[in-house]
Amino acid sequence: MAIQLSEAVRNARLDAIETAIGVSAVLKIKTGAQPANCAAADTGTVLASLSLPSDWMAAAATGAKAKAGTWQDASADATGTAAHFRLYATDGVTCHMQGSVSVTAGGGDLQLDTISIILGRTITITAFTLTDGNG
Repeated sequence: MAIQLSEAVRNARLDAIETAIGVSAVLKIKTGAQPANCAAADTGTVLASLSLPSDWMAAAATGAKAKAGTWQDASADATGTAAHFRLYATDGVTCHMQGSVSVTAGGGDLQLDTISIILGRTITITAFTLTDGNG
């Protein structure tokens, strides 16, 4: 039988993620395959680098936590196809999370208005939600 957690515990675990990463997290959208894990060296070309709002995630509820505020880069850093993201502490170096990228409703961990990024164009993150299991 699998361990089951209360909604309060699941929410607390999710809220702890934002606390551990810290305010003013940096999100980088990149080309190519994501590294094996967050401890591995960065891969791909940085297409966009976003300084997220200081309260970048909404409070967890019902075992889920969604992005808060507007996540947007007004000027893309390079041209290419977005394939993965990495989420860093404020220093932009310490990776705490990574995942796949897709267009809106495309099933990626992070969803964008387009994955065809063009240098200098605006990039908007349309969806990002963390869900805690073991409910």
